[in-house]
Amino acid sequence: MSRTRYRIFANEQEYPYFLTCTVVGWLPVFTRPSAVQIVFDSWKYLQQNARFQLLGYVILENHLHLVAQSPSLSDDLQRFKSFTARKIIDLLQEAGALVLLDQLERLKLDHKTDSTYQFWQEGSQPKQIRTDRMMWQKLDYMHRNPVERGYVDDPVHWRYSSARNYARLPGLIDVVTDWM
Repeated sequence: MSRTRYRIFANEQEYPYFLTCTVVGWLPVFTRPSAVQIVFDSWKYLQQNARFQLLGYVILENHLHLVAQSPSLSDDLQRFKSFTARKIIDLLQEAGALVLLDQLERLKLDHKTDSTYQFWQEGSQPKQIRTDRMMWQKLDYMHRNPVERGYVDDPVHWRYSSARNYARLPGLIDVVTDWM
């Protein structure tokens, strides 16, 4: 039995899922372009090696949303979170970001005994997408997130979003937009 009501169903992985990954304590780590690049590098690796399809995303300062599909989405998400956590913690150590590292250490859950830090909150609240209407709703929600926060006036102006891909403009990573 899973600890959460949100699950990726192994027998229903032909559907994409809307997922959320949040930094513990909502710490603003993705204000560093090098941290965002680690996320992109991980997604690119999964696209090239794991039949992982990225259908949409937005990365904000302390969390990200994505719509993805894969024959092994649970495993791919676990690999993504493990890799990015390890690489971003290395990045913070190299940068001497002691305040952030101290917070990542203090916010670590007690049962996480195999590491000094915890980067991601547990879970990803996966929501299966079964209809075009639901897909468009999730994409719109993601793409409008930076607008709602007052960061930009138009979703295509947010660098770390697939809104540009859907507007047929160059994006920072390949996104499957022809799912319709």
